Amino acid sequence: MSGAWNTEVLKRDPATFLPRVAVDPIKRFCDVLASALLLFFFLPVLLLAALLIRLESRGPALFRQTRGGLNGKTFIIYKLRSMRCEENGDSVVQAKRDDDRITRIGKLIRATSIDELPQLMNVLKGDMSLVGPRPHAQAHDAYYGALIPAYQMRFQARPGLTGLAQIKGLRGATNDVDDMANRVKADIDYIDNWSLLTDLRIMLLTVPHLLLAENAY
Repeated sequence: MSGAWNTEVLKRDPATFLPRVAVDPIKRFCDVLASALLLFFFLPVLLLAALLIRLESRGPALFRQTRGGLNGKTFIIYKLRSMRCEENGDSVVQAKRDDDRITRIGKLIRATSIDELPQLMNVLKGDMSLVGPRPHAQAHDAYYGALIPAYQMRFQARPGLTGLAQIKGLRGATNDVDDMANRVKADIDYIDNWSLLTDLRIMLLTVPHLLLAENAY
């Protein structure tokens, strides 16, 4: 497995250790303000996408799934539904290129990350932050948590709409344990070296990465 884990990192108890990124009041204020403004701005896009989703296939426009959050506390994440079926159990299959579960509208909203916009509600509620480790399905948390020594350390920050791992190109499906280990290492680097300027840089770099990333599907 790639990546050497810092011994001090592995000794930390994610349930009791709260780094600055998890408690900084200015970060939280920025999250609330920005998510409220962005929800208002993107409301027409969300309503149109929801209508098209309902017209194309059966099922709700909004997809809900249990994810792991700060200190491992679970929450319900919101996304626009892009597939014909929903998975929220012990076995969750990651979307892959040319996945036949993805609808036509789903391909469009996934490619443009419009399907992620409802997570602004999660940010407003305090489940998530604009920037932080991307939350995974519980089945993936259990699987990779048993294989990667420092996996639980990523719960020391609120999950984010985007993060350091994403701008490094570590997004999309993880094909093996090393892929996830690299993502986890980036998440921990973000937590340990967090600053408001880091958040701003990540948000600014997210847009070109969304447009150019080949593993967004």
